[in-house]
Amino acid sequence: MNNAAVPAVSGLTEASLRDLVEWAHHFLVVEDDGAVVALLITLLPGTTYGSMNYAWFSQRYDSFGYVDRIAVAPTAHSKGIGRMLYDDYSARCRAAGLPRVCAEVNTEPRNDQSLRFHDLYGFRAVGEQDTDAGTKSVVMLELPL
Repeated sequence: MNNAAVPAVSGLTEASLRDLVEWAHHFLVVEDDGAVVALLITLLPGTTYGSMNYAWFSQRYDSFGYVDRIAVAPTAHSKGIGRMLYDDYSARCRAAGLPRVCAEVNTEPRNDQSLRFHDLYGFRAVGEQDTDAGTKSVVMLELPL
């Protein structure tokens, strides 16, 4: 499911997925009739994760929940699953005393659906950066809790 969502998310190998799950603050999946239709992987500060985007937030904030990736199967779009996963994660972060949730969304290649979702959810832009040797650009987002 993750790799089917590229370029909205970065591709993963089996080994990189295993590492990411090991570092994860939360690794949540949604199933429908036994099939996984969505996933959310989040991190806290202080892991050895090598993502430039994660590093950007780590350099600026001491305390945050980081949405590394969310993927929803096309058959499950527009059913409120993304909102449900973000509601759950935001509540977990509030309960843990975290002041913000951070995420990034591609602006090149542009991910209009995700940009709209994050805007409606209440995220605000706090920066931008180019990644992947300038082939991608992202907007850095923060949701104050």
